[in-house]
Amino acid sequence: MSARPWRLVLLLCATATASYLCRVNLSVAGALLMPDLGLSQIEMGRVFSAFLLGYALFQIPAGMLADRWGSRRVLALAAFAWVAVTALMAASGWGWLGRTSAGMLLVLLALRFVIGACEAPTFPAAAHGVARWIPPARQGRANGIVIAGVGLGSALAPPLLSVVMTRWGWRAALLASALPALAVALAWLGMHEPQVAVIPTVSSSPPTTKRSSLKTLSFVLLTASYTLQGYVGYIFVFWFYLYLVQERHFDLLRGAAFSSLPWILSIVSIPLGGIVSDRLVAGRLGLGWGRRAVPLFGLTFAGVFLALGAQTENAYAAVVYLTLATALVLSVEGPFWATMMEIAGSGTGTAGGVMNMGTNVGGLVSPALTPILAAHLGWKNALYVAAVISVLGASLWLGITPPESDSPSTQPHAV
Repeated sequence: MSARPWRLVLLLCATATASYLCRVNLSVAGALLMPDLGLSQIEMGRVFSAFLLGYALFQIPAGMLADRWGSRRVLALAAFAWVAVTALMAASGWGWLGRTSAGMLLVLLALRFVIGACEAPTFPAAAHGVARWIPPARQGRANGIVIAGVGLGSALAPPLLSVVMTRWGWRAALLASALPALAVALAWLGMHEPQVAVIPTVSSSPPTTKRSSLKTLSFVLLTASYTLQGYVGYIFVFWFYLYLVQERHFDLLRGAAFSSLPWILSIVSIPLGGIVSDRLVAGRLGLGWGRRAVPLFGLTFAGVFLALGAQTENAYAAVVYLTLATALVLSVEGPFWATMMEIAGSGTGTAGGVMNMGTNVGGLVSPALTPILAAHLGWKNALYVAAVISVLGASLWLGITPPESDSPSTQPHAV
């Protein structure tokens, strides 16, 4: 097999890393931005959710665009947009970009919505690329490598941006977070897709279509489970750093170091989840239980560690438990996306947009709801709610069955 498609997979991973730097930059910058612009935790939660509103609403159009235009063109345009909007966010509070606290809040809400819409193509376009470039037997690990960019971007953001922020301020930290996006945009402009692509069908009688794949019970349950996984995962994306600083009382740099630990571990757990899933599929468990095993284990035990992290009084033990919970929540990404491809057939971009819209609906709710629950019930109970949701997401996999007619280990392909 040519190495060229795997170089493209690595570029997709780099794109996901750049995307997440632009996504989580405000979580780090928020430690100084909030007092500077006069924003409360609840208002900051709304800003976080504004990103996810734009991100979720544009998932399906982004997936359709990837199916029509291809991954390379769509991701290049998207990455340039991330740079432009992040630069505008760095200028918040200057001139017409907000003279009052209410005005600055509106500006941040609008800009985060726009950058969310611009980041919407990231994973649907990546799924379209993986489905075209990588044989089905290796799509679990390929998706794991791509989505490991989530862990890499989230791990890099707290320590790197905190150093920039403590020296030059939160505006400089936002600008620094956009530099990798500029690099991947230029890289996509100079990249060419393979001329011969994998045929992304999962069934030969009859072929799966975009419309029929979206109507199956398995796809509905898959999307519902990914929605619940998104609720849990986005708590860590947007609130873990601030939780450690404001609730567990670590200083800025120590909080940054500890909040990077879950993402460092997830750099291993995300691709590992995909590799294990592929091997289970090729072994005795077959396609159905081979794909179910990792999400059932990962989401269930993520809930267990969330509950342990919530109840412990020891701040360092909480870091350990919540780090493990994050790594387990994210370890399921490869099986989710590989199962979507197996169900969706030729409509991977569109179906990926629908599924990813689900997780971001969950993510839209959790950054805004979590501080409200914490204010009324305490952070311990807010995390208990997330633990229950994680276990519920795992249970839905008992009803998810990918098509068996052409298994990933035997389906013919060309690269």
